[in-house]
Amino acid sequence: MSRFQAGRAALALAAGVMAALAHPPFGIWPGFFGYALLIAVVDADEGKGRLWRAFGAGWLAGFAYFLIGCWWVVEAFLVDAEHQAWMAPFAICILPAGLGLFWGFGCMLYRKLAPKGVARVFVFAAIFSLFEWLRGHVLTGFPWNLPGETWEAGSAPSQAAAWLGAYGMTFVTVLAMAAFGPLLTAGNRKYRSGIAIVGAVIVAALWIGGSLRLAGAEPKNTNLVVRVVQPDVPQESKWTEGRFADIVRRYVNLTARSGDRDPDIIIWPEGALPASAEDTLDPNKWVEPAIARSLSPNQTLLMGTYREVKAAHGPSHYYNSLVAVRRDGAGRLRVAAAYDKYRLVPFGEYMPLDEWATALGVKTWAHVGDGFSSGPRPSPVAVPGVPRVQPLICYESLFPGLAQDGPGRAGWIVNVSNDAWFGRSTGPLSHFLSGPLQHLNQASYRAIEQGLPLVRATPTGVSAVIDPWGRVLKGARLNPGESGVIDEVLPAPAPATLYSRIGDLIFWCLVVLGMGFAVPGLVLSRKKS
Repeated sequence: MSRFQAGRAALALAAGVMAALAHPPFGIWPGFFGYALLIAVVDADEGKGRLWRAFGAGWLAGFAYFLIGCWWVVEAFLVDAEHQAWMAPFAICILPAGLGLFWGFGCMLYRKLAPKGVARVFVFAAIFSLFEWLRGHVLTGFPWNLPGETWEAGSAPSQAAAWLGAYGMTFVTVLAMAAFGPLLTAGNRKYRSGIAIVGAVIVAALWIGGSLRLAGAEPKNTNLVVRVVQPDVPQESKWTEGRFADIVRRYVNLTARSGDRDPDIIIWPEGALPASAEDTLDPNKWVEPAIARSLSPNQTLLMGTYREVKAAHGPSHYYNSLVAVRRDGAGRLRVAAAYDKYRLVPFGEYMPLDEWATALGVKTWAHVGDGFSSGPRPSPVAVPGVPRVQPLICYESLFPGLAQDGPGRAGWIVNVSNDAWFGRSTGPLSHFLSGPLQHLNQASYRAIEQGLPLVRATPTGVSAVIDPWGRVLKGARLNPGESGVIDEVLPAPAPATLYSRIGDLIFWCLVVLGMGFAVPGLVLSRKKS
């Protein structure tokens, strides 16, 4: 590798690092200009082989971006360190390497189609955001840390998600920042300065428009009190022999804790108890009466658990579920409603290409087993005494638009998550390497997109009550390592947002518009040929 090529590689890596560090919880805002640096690196390369070098630059930037943003994946392999710790170094390299392919092929296609002049910035934003959309959909998708979600949820710029959604925000964010890229390359200074001004205007518009939206954003209340239970149960302790009774007692004691007012809704996180719903709600076992005693007849418990559905022929099906239960007059728990997770985590909750994975032995070392089955597409759930609610279980809160797939509008979103899998990063960088903080930010964008309050519950992570503008309510937050409850009046929904009505339509219009700048150059090139 020549010194010039090594320099380009270093700049590409720097671009990815900068873009990653702009995300919460880092919040290093100059990192936004990583997209300007990336387009400048790709544009500066001419000559034979430039397409593959553009791929290499994009892949290196993506690798650095996802290495920093997905560092928490190591923690999941340390839960069962005896059997899985050896896989952690491979996972932390393979995941960013795979996700970086989307950036690599995106930059390669951009270099192929980019027209002359500053209009190429629009093509870059269109292709880049298109490949981010693909990242959110291929193999069920993994839209972690979309560029459009770099803005802290609840801030003024984040409010544009109410119109654009996270993918539309990705187009606008990348366009605004990449517009400064031509300043780093040779060319007509007048035109380069002009497109940079366009970028600055877009950023100013995000701040001004969002500030105006927040100016009148005072959440109204439903007069229903919700209690979020976070018992601070580490993932590794769930399957420790003898700990089951202690975990049950933690949940029951926090559920029954006295407060200023008895809660109407109580929420337990995903996988709260290491037992199936059938075992937990079996009246012949001690757990069901213990939970029932902690509830009053007018309370609803939303409990993260898993369900077993026995088939007439063949093996049972298992679902990662949220079950709503209420205590009847006889003091027994009755299931009022249930939601089964639709978007499952590949290699975590199910094995893609199951038959091949079994034949190759991948399924065995990945410890997936038979995995979960996918539930139906999300739709709001009706629970007696509770506003219609849209559940999103863990991973599902990453997906823009998933909360609007069902008919009718929900009154709120509940996001139960097992962020204990993220672990608790140690050392001086523990705050910055914490996956739960990133997960909170991304989940909060679903509240902005839909104009709905969102309630998060985790066994240990970040539990919070979030208003329809993506802001955590004052005092309504529990951080990793904290045990307790959040008692908060459930906010009322805001008026339906544009995004909740039309979905990603504006995003696709922006992509088509951006790609349109490449058409004249392609036509001219074809005529010359």
